[in-house]
Amino acid sequence: MKPIYVASMALLAAAGIAAAEGAGPTDPQIAAIVVTANQVDIDAGKLAVSKASSSKVKDFAKLMITDHTGVNRSATNLVTKLHVTPESSDTSRNLRKGGDDNLANLGKLNGSAFDKAYVDHEVAYHQAVLDAVDKTLIPSASNAELKALLVKVRPAFEAHLEHAKHLQSSLAGSGA
Repeated sequence: MKPIYVASMALLAAAGIAAAEGAGPTDPQIAAIVVTANQVDIDAGKLAVSKASSSKVKDFAKLMITDHTGVNRSATNLVTKLHVTPESSDTSRNLRKGGDDNLANLGKLNGSAFDKAYVDHEVAYHQAVLDAVDKTLIPSASNAELKALLVKVRPAFEAHLEHAKHLQSSLAGSGA
């Protein structure tokens, strides 16, 4: 398995295991998963802004930084309001490790190889996040406001996935 997909697969595996066991994460664990998943994408976006060769990839990375920072701000404000302390779990730890592995892999690449690897990961990662949101996080959230936040931000993740797929197609078509 390619290292760039580690974070995506960790998230999918964690969502699948929780769903199969019938026991999803708690609200404090969901809060940590949301913040970690967004931070992983912010960190990758920051690297892409500095390393991408395509202006379209750089623009996409800037959008990821802006949008995911906004989601993290909303999540942090909500957990503060609810007096919930985010709680680390295997899922959030695996996401962080996968994000670190992805950054290490991307750091070795340059030019069009970097652009392709970054965008390929963004496609896989956003699909994994959507699957986790739909199959595990929303169904497991017991607090109505936390569930509402997940439902509210879901369309942005879907838009990111479609944008990344479009970018992936344009990079493939340009020979990048």
